[in-house]
Parts: sequence; structure tokens; C-alpha cells
Amino acid sequence: MLKVITKKIHILLSLCLAVLCTNSIFSQEKVFLLGGKAGWPEFQINENITFGKGRFGYTSVELATNQRKANYSTDMLLNFENLSGQDATKNYSIKKSDLVRIEKSVMGKFCGLSRGKGNGIVLSGNAGTFFGTQGSPGSFAIEFWLKPSLAENGEIIFSWDSSRIVNDYVLYQMILATFENGHLKWSFKNVFDGYTNNSGEVELTSFSNIVPDKWSHHVLMFSEETGLFEYKIDGRTEDLKYVTTTGGERGTIFQPVLGLPNDISICPKFTGAIDDVRILSALPTENSSVKNSLGGTQGQYNIDPIDTIENLSSEKYDHYKVYGGRFVTHPTLAVPGAVIKKFTAVQNVPPETEIRYFIRTGDNFFEWTDTSPAWKEILPDQEIKNFTGKYFQFSAALYPDGNGTKTPSISEIKISYYEPPLPLAPTKVKAVQGNGYVDLSWNFSLDDSTAGYYIYYGTRPGEYLGTVATNGRSPVDVGNVNSVRINGLQNGVIYYFAVASYSKYDKQIVGNFSSEVHARPKRVWE
Repeated sequence: MLKVITKKIHILLSLCLAVLCTNSIFSQEKVFLLGGKAGWPEFQINENITFGKGRFGYTSVELATNQRKANYSTDMLLNFENLSGQDATKNYSIKKSDLVRIEKSVMGKFCGLSRGKGNGIVLSGNAGTFFGTQGSPGSFAIEFWLKPSLAENGEIIFSWDSSRIVNDYVLYQMILATFENGHLKWSFKNVFDGYTNNSGEVELTSFSNIVPDKWSHHVLMFSEETGLFEYKIDGRTEDLKYVTTTGGERGTIFQPVLGLPNDISICPKFTGAIDDVRILSALPTENSSVKNSLGGTQGQYNIDPIDTIENLSSEKYDHYKVYGGRFVTHPTLAVPGAVIKKFTAVQNVPPETEIRYFIRTGDNFFEWTDTSPAWKEILPDQEIKNFTGKYFQFSAALYPDGNGTKTPSISEIKISYYEPPLPLAPTKVKAVQGNGYVDLSWNFSLDDSTAGYYIYYGTRPGEYLGTVATNGRSPVDVGNVNSVRINGLQNGVIYYFAVASYSKYDKQIVGNFSSEVHARPKRVWE
């Protein structure tokens, strides 16, 4: 009977050891969450991306509207995104403002609201700007989004006046954009040098009626190289003239020449909203070094061209940039040997839109560049193969439909990865004191992922901060052995020890401590 019981005990112990060994070889599945209940982190790279309302009430990532950004061609930009309402280029200063900043914008989050009273917004240009410099500005463009409430006759959107001396005669100048019978008319009086037709006034008027309570995109452009003066609304040409001696493509071009610098007024007599008011100029400005922050630097992204006067002349203005946008997370720390397995996404992808996902991994993100380690495109709900590393980085590119009217969105991303198991701690640790040393021994770990052992020591229980041993500071890497002598200890001082296994995947993967032992070195008297 005793033999049977003993045999059963041996079988039970063997099964327990087998379970321990089996558990040690399985990795631990973990989930890295973006969006959803966790919210979205600050991105390392954010290009044309904003946040909206996604599925299940979560905050979503989606394409930002085609809001203008300052670059080296930008003379002035009022996008109303900053609290002060200042010009984003800082080339113009606000002298007066009766516009109210509201959130019902068409581009970005905020726009300006004019209530038909006061002066609108009055700005003064610094030296070197389009309206702050006397002389020929060359090519230029004036652009904005407009949502009138009434579009009544006499309402003014843009106003500037000045004078210049021509043959000892003071010549009055004016630039005015005003409503007339439901259309928006631009008047340039004595602005183009030598132009005398129509008493020196060049007019461009919209062919389409301006519809109240509806946003429309307006851009007025002049080319110093061709003399083409063109007015577009929502990407369609409304009116054009060649400001030349022939009135056509051939002939001498009448170049614009501005007189004494003077303030510009935007919406001085207007009821409605305006957004992204921008002036592009061929003149260099104080901020000519400002560069567009957009443009993909990785092979999987398109490059977004910088807004210029030339691009505006051929551009169909889209609500979302057809080049899309992207975000890139900061590198995320897992553990050495972590394996990325798959990811899921809660997303909304309207017809003709697209979302592309990318990931990369590595062991030292301080050495990473835009292209190394290489990015790999991955698909939701599909297994990711051969991707392992201590750090991983995630990216997504979002693309609108061909008309630039729809955006995809992402409400949540769950990235599943596996971390190598922690090696099991060694058992039966013993400590025997000697003269200035302690001999430690233990049973090897039962975990086949163990590559070696660290010895932790110190002079207080659970505090392994020892520094005096000739073997080195705590912890001491003793390799794959099961006994060691710790030398250089002080006789009469009690020392506490614990042993931990480290993994064959990486020495930084360290298991739990063994049971603590202690010993007090002493001199042996003969």
C-alpha cells in the first residue's frame, strides 16, 4: 500500500512540474489600445488629421478639413484658430476687430462672424508685406471662405485704398469687393500701372449668384507673367481678364503698383461668416522661411504640394485634401522579444475612401529614421508574421474620396502582441558564511527559457543595493551556474540574498526573486 501511495505522489509531483514547465513556455498576450475608452495619445506625427465623433460615442481620428497653413508664399492668413484672432504669419497686426470667433466653421474649428456693424477687422501690414510695401507686388492671390446671411447690395467683404504719385499727380487707388445684385464684384481702381480703360478700373464679377447661408470658396488671382486676372468660386472660373494692352494673352502686361501703405478692412459692412482669409504674394516677407509642415517622408505616403499662386490657378478646391493625412504614434515600449500578432480597428470607411495601416518594430528606437526600420503594411484582423522587437510604432494613412468630400474615420485600434514569459525562479537557495564571503547555491530553474542568473544582495531585507562585493554591484550576473562565492563582504555584517533567472531571449527579461536567504560572514579562528 505504501508503494502505491508513494508512486501516486511521484506521479502528482511530475504532473505539477510538467504544468509549471508548460506554463513557462507560453507567452503572455497583451493589448495596446489606441482610441476607444483609452482616448487618443499625442502623436509623434500628425498631418491633416483631426478628431471628431466616432462610433459608440468614442472620439475618432479623421481627416482635417482643407484648412490653409502658412508657408513661404503666405503673406497673410486669418484662420481664427488662435484665441487672439491674429494673423497666423504675424506679418499683419490687428488694429480693430468687431468679428466674433465662433465654432461653426467650414475649415478647422473656428471662423469669424460679422454682424453687420462696426469695422469688421482692420489690419496693418509690416514692411515687406503686400499691403505694407510701396511698389510692384508682382503676382498675388486673395482667398477666403464666405457664408453670407443676406448678400445684400452694398455689403463689403474687402476694402483697401491709398494713393500714389504719377507725373506729379496724386492718383487715388482702391481695391473693393462688394455685393451687387446677388453677385460679388471686385474693383481695382488705378492699381495696374498704365491701364486707362474704364477710367483705370479693372472689374471682375461672379457669374454665379452668391447663395446665403451656404459656404463658398473664393479666390482672386493675378499673374505678373501672363497678365491673367481671374476670379474663381468653388474651383470654377467666374470671370477673367487679361490686363494687357491687347486685352488678350499677347501684349504688354500692366503690372500692379501700390502706393502708400495703408490698412486693409475685411467685412467692414457684412453680415455672415468668413474663414481662412489668405493673401499669397510673390514678395518676400519677414516669415519667408516658414515652410509647409505637410508632405509624406515615407514611401507609403503621397507628398502634399505646397500651396502657391501657381497651384491655386489650376486647383479644384476640395473640402479634404485629396492627398489625405496620416498619424504616427510614438514608439511604444514592450519587452525584448515581444511579437506583434494582429490588430483590430473600429472604423468607418465611406465608398471610395481608404485607410492604410503600417507598423514597424526594433530594439533601439533612438537609432530609428523615417525609413529604418522599414514600415510594413498590415490589414485589420489578419495575422502579422515575423514582427518582433522591444519597441513598436504604429501609423495610419487616411484618404478621402476622389471629390474630396468624404473622410474615413477610426474610433479604436487594438494591437495584440505577445511578450516572452518570465523565467521561473530557482528553488532551494542556500547561503553559507565564510571569512569575508558567502557561498550561495540553488537548484537550477525548471524553465528551459532560463539562460542564467542574477544575484541580488544588500544589508537589509528586501533591499538589494549592495556595492562592496568584489564580484560587482548588485545584481551580479553569474551566468548559467547554480553556485557562486560572493567575495569582499565585511565580517560581522549581515547580508541578504535573492536569486533571479534571466531569459534566453534577452537578459533584460528577468523573472521573480527566489526566496530570500541571509548570512553573516565571520573570521574562522584556528
